[in-house]
Amino acid sequence: MIGKNENSSYVTSIDWGTIAIYVGLVLLGIVNIYAAVYDNTSGFFDFSSRAGSQMIWFGVALVLAMFIMLLDGKYYYTWAYPIYWFSVLLLISVLLFGEENKGAKSWLMFGGKDGFGFQPSEFVKVSVALALARFMNEYGFNLKSRQSLIKVFAIIGIPLMLVLSQNDTGSALVFLSCMFMLFREGLNPWIYIVGLVLIALFVLSFLFQPIAVLIMLMCATLLVSAIISRSWRDKLTYAAATTLLSLLVYFVLLCFTSVSYYVSLLVAIVISIPLVVLYSWRRQIYSNILSTIFFVASVGFTFSIGYVFSKMQLHQQKRILDLLGVESDLDKWGYNVHQSKIAIGSGGFFGKGFLEGTQTKYNFVPEQATDFIFCTVGEEWGFVGSAFVIGLFGLLIFRLMKMGERQREAFGRVYCYSVASVFIMHMFVNIGMTIGVMPVIGIPLPFFSYGGSSLVAFTILLFVAIKLDSSQKEIFY
Repeated sequence: MIGKNENSSYVTSIDWGTIAIYVGLVLLGIVNIYAAVYDNTSGFFDFSSRAGSQMIWFGVALVLAMFIMLLDGKYYYTWAYPIYWFSVLLLISVLLFGEENKGAKSWLMFGGKDGFGFQPSEFVKVSVALALARFMNEYGFNLKSRQSLIKVFAIIGIPLMLVLSQNDTGSALVFLSCMFMLFREGLNPWIYIVGLVLIALFVLSFLFQPIAVLIMLMCATLLVSAIISRSWRDKLTYAAATTLLSLLVYFVLLCFTSVSYYVSLLVAIVISIPLVVLYSWRRQIYSNILSTIFFVASVGFTFSIGYVFSKMQLHQQKRILDLLGVESDLDKWGYNVHQSKIAIGSGGFFGKGFLEGTQTKYNFVPEQATDFIFCTVGEEWGFVGSAFVIGLFGLLIFRLMKMGERQREAFGRVYCYSVASVFIMHMFVNIGMTIGVMPVIGIPLPFFSYGGSSLVAFTILLFVAIKLDSSQKEIFY
């Protein structure tokens, strides 16, 4: 039996402040869902409405939270791998038997279309976090080891590809949030630099002509290489030589055929690459070789963007082009974001007041109770209310990271940081798309957006972290 002192010690070890933030966010979410679907015909406690349904799911979530807190923390370590592989099987079953909703085949339905359904991709976030925590806690794990790194990316990549196969791009991208956790664990920072370069190339390829992107690539490659090797004179000499060679090729080709300077520059670079390799070998300047490989790979990636973009669905293409300002279609593809920005901007500093939002009341903003729930916050509660909600999320994420730092083992630390990373990604992308700085990819705002699957999944994510924090003195293996 648990003694009185032990029971008291367990209660005081629970992070009640984080639980209070969780309850506050969920209640605020229910209030804003009620405001988003308000139609003068249903009361706040009408359980047939979306707000009432969310309250029922909140009750289910609280029961699950209590169950999580009663379980021994060692169970989460022991069952991490079985839970992971079970979730993978669920994702495969969705591909075989799932129901399509809004273009994504991501739901498992029981009892027909009017029966009970849930979205397995929401719960897979828990299993991936647990599996990563278990694997990275094992004896001999080293993130700098190629074998360990491959296994880490496999744990993330398998569910990511399965969710992507369901045509649910938003949920798939959430798994990339684990990169935040891996940075904390010491992943090579060059991986992040390469990732940022690829994102920059993707954006620049839409905003500038190919010749301009190519010149930017040359300058960036030379700059990075010079910083690494500290051989500025060699880099400037190479840049000048490549420029002169490209001009020479341009004028020679111009005498025989009509070519663009872009083609001549490519020819000059191809000619100069072997010279750079020979020069590097003679001078033992290996950074030149690395910079050349980086440059060629970047050029190849830039040329492949058009092919990848053509394989995207039309609505995905239009949303990216609208976000980058390349195209503007306020009546169709850009309608959601345009109305969203109007709603948030009309809220001003203090907002219009509860149930006084006109954009919300008259359904100008689509999906205003789910993906665009933050519009209701911005319109009815203004800048002050929006800042308060963002502040609560920021405080929750801070406390999760603090939990991670308190852990004695990598298992608890990795899990807590994984949960914090998921919340960061959801908050940044969801709020970002409502104000037009992120593409519309359809992921919920944790504890705010309507949906039983997301509310229960986020509750499980959070309370497993709280449980591990309260059991931080335990040894899991």
